[in-house]
Order: sequence, then structure tokens, then C-alpha cells
Amino acid sequence: MFSFLNRINLIRYLVVWRVNSSLAFFPRYLSIDISRVIGSIIAQRLPSSEKTAWKKLLAPLMNETSTNSQNKKEKPGTIPDFAWPINAVLFIYPGKRTYGRDELIFWELKLFGEHADHGLFLEVILPAMEEASYTSDPQWNQRNRLWGHFDIVNAYAARGNHWEPVVKDGRLDLRYRANPFQWQEKLRIKPKSLYRFTRLNWMSPFDLSEVMLNLNKFKFSFENRTLFYNNAPTLTLLLASLLYRVNELLRGHSKVHESIGDFFDDEDRKSFHQVLEKVNKIPIKTNNIRPAPSAMPGKWIGVQRFQAIPRSIIPYLELASILHIGKQTHFGCGTFVIA
Repeated sequence: MFSFLNRINLIRYLVVWRVNSSLAFFPRYLSIDISRVIGSIIAQRLPSSEKTAWKKLLAPLMNETSTNSQNKKEKPGTIPDFAWPINAVLFIYPGKRTYGRDELIFWELKLFGEHADHGLFLEVILPAMEEASYTSDPQWNQRNRLWGHFDIVNAYAARGNHWEPVVKDGRLDLRYRANPFQWQEKLRIKPKSLYRFTRLNWMSPFDLSEVMLNLNKFKFSFENRTLFYNNAPTLTLLLASLLYRVNELLRGHSKVHESIGDFFDDEDRKSFHQVLEKVNKIPIKTNNIRPAPSAMPGKWIGVQRFQAIPRSIIPYLELASILHIGKQTHFGCGTFVIA
């Protein structure tokens, strides 16, 4: 199952920061701030030949009123699809808006494709994080803000469902080398128990509009199937979104391939078709899907309940939650937990 996984290069890092000031107030959506600040520091540290690409993509975030300035929020419709010239996801684990001294912040950095490179993390991204942790630049270091007021406590790299230390208690292990294939080693994506799954909790906003616009390019027919129920995506649409995301990762963002799903081998194609036929009959029982606040990327967020989620679809949903689906995945959009 999922023979195409060995073609997806990915390194997942779990990063742990500790607040070292008496108070740190966060914006509504921290990944935008992380993208803006860490990205700007990276750009400043790069040679001129590489700096331009970073600054060009960061410009929409820099031009808007920063959440660090006068407590104003980003305006609707101004958040770009991505702000770094590398294929990266910044996903902040849900938490509070206000943190005190010694409280921990957890977030994931995911590097895909040619950018799934441990050297890139060690030589470019981690030094920028370190600078952000102690910066005195008034553009970032402001009273009751995070920047300049935290320590990098730990960082881990995923190997399947386990996390291996890269930074432990503030000390970097220079001998450790993450590779772009270890994320799938012994990856457990099938439910071990007979627990009945009925709920899908979106951990970040989602926007599946681009998937909808390209339904005619799928090798599987989605056009005559139920895809939405009161703004909530059906299991069928989630499967389509996973195919679209895998296609993106294998083919690149620049071009939508004419046969989305042709990366399946015969066995995967047969299994997917069987699951697709089954889930199209599973209705959404209730949902609390609502528009995402204007300060966030994505369009919708909330919780949806099904009569039951078939066990056969769980591996597909787990994979979708790891890879993220829909638009603005750079800011952590398009992931969920199944319960």
C-alpha cells in the first residue's frame, strides 16, 4: 500500500521553544509571524545572489501591517500561498495567546522535495531561529512579544511515529543526520484498535478550492460525487485533496499535471477505487465548520462528525494530515486529527 511514498522526500522537525520573559503575547496565527521573522533573518544572512528570491516572496507579509505593530491584524485576502522560496510547512501546535516565563511552544517544520535537507536545517534555518531568540532588532524585539525572548530547548526529527533528538536541552547533536526517507520508516497509519472513529477536528484552517477547480484532471471521477455538506468537505473530497497534494509534491507547484493520481501502481489504484466507492456513501452527521478569522490563512475551520469513518480510509486520512492538503500549506493549513 502507498508504493509512491518512497518518492516523497520529507524531513519533519518538532521544535520546542521556551519563553524566557515574564510575558509573551502571540498573534492569532503564529505561523505567519514565524514565516515573516525567521524568513527575514534568513534573507539577511544569505549572499546577495540568493537574498532576492526570499525578499520577493516575503514582501506581501512585510508590506502588511505587522501583528507586532500596534496590535493590528493582517487584512483579509493579503496572506500569500507561501512566503519562502523553499518547500516548507510551518505548523504550530494549538495553544494559548499569552505565555509566561518557562512555558513551552511546540511547532513542526516540514521540509519537502529537494529542500528535505538536514544541512539546510543546520546551516540556514536553525541559525536564523537562534538569532530570532536573542535579537535586539527593534523591528522584532518589542515588549511582550516572542522575538528576542525565548530559548531553543529541543528539536527532534521524525522517524516514522517516533521523534529522535537533534537538539537536546539546548545542545545540538552534530553527529545526527536526518534523511528524507526516515519519515516513512515503520510509519503507523493504520488504527491498532477497534475504536470507532467518527470525528475530524481541523487543527488549522483549510481551503480546498484549488482541488475543486481541477476535478476534470483526476484519473478518478470526482465530478458527480458529493463533495461538500454545509461547507464541510466530505470524505470523498478529502481523498481527492490527498491525491492533489501528492501530485503537487511529486510534480511541483508550478504545473497541475493532466492526470492527477497516475502515480498509483495497479494495486494502489484498485485499493483506492474500493475505498472511494465506500466513502461516497458515508454522510456527514453534524458539523461546526465556520469561516476562519480574517487574520488567518485558509477559508474554514472547525469540527465535523460522521456516522462512522471506515477503517479502510484511516491510512489515507493520516497521510493527508502529515502532508497537509489544500492551499497555503506553508502556513500549516490543511491538517486535522481523527477521533
